[in-house]
Amino acid sequence: MGISAVIITRNEEANMARCLAGLSGLVQEVVVVDSGSTDDTRRIAEALGARVVERAWTNYSDQKNFANGLATHDHILSVDADEVPSEALARSIREATADGLKGAYRMHRLTNYCGRWVRHGGWYPDTKTRLFPKARARWVGDHVHEVLELTPGLPVTLLQGDLLHYSYRSLDDHRERIERYSDLHAQAMHKAGRRAGLLKRWLSPVAKFLKGYLLQAGFLDGKAGWHIAVLSARAVGMKYAKLRALHHGA
Repeated sequence: MGISAVIITRNEEANMARCLAGLSGLVQEVVVVDSGSTDDTRRIAEALGARVVERAWTNYSDQKNFANGLATHDHILSVDADEVPSEALARSIREATADGLKGAYRMHRLTNYCGRWVRHGGWYPDTKTRLFPKARARWVGDHVHEVLELTPGLPVTLLQGDLLHYSYRSLDDHRERIERYSDLHAQAMHKAGRRAGLLKRWLSPVAKFLKGYLLQAGFLDGKAGWHIAVLSARAVGMKYAKLRALHHGA
């Protein structure tokens, strides 16, 4: 019984080698579906033994389902290019494989923010189901809201160890992603018929800051916690501002 690691990419040359090194000896195959990278993502992936397929971008769920369909093994380990299993998680996966994989497996994800591991503010444990039988799971949802849908009754086990997420390299990186993802979130809400009233636009960012920084103890992460809370509030504000613009045809 083998595992195929599946990754969707675009311009991930800064992360590709680290990701594939972390998967070496852990899985029997790595499948990369790349969406028009203009850097060395594909070359690095191929040089390190991955099977790379190019495909124009559609959306997250569709892209991941297409990539899963290329896997040749019964179980899939779905990771992003900026993720890598910790030693403890890799050990847990090896032990589960040796025992015979049964159902799906969840894992905690630990994010590195501008060089610091973040454990508060609602960012940890950020548990994800990422190891699953190919025939009994499918990604669903549009835009940035993809969710892994499992066959009813499939057992799900929590693995020990963390999936290390090297997410934000700088504050500018975070700001750039806020700009991009707020567009996608606004489009998804607009499609669902949601509105952005005055109170929603003003109070939601404040509530987001207070929840992350105070209620979820983001302050314990120092400067990283402060920046995360401030920029997360900004992201909420931008999302609703863009939703309002969509309703008014701007």
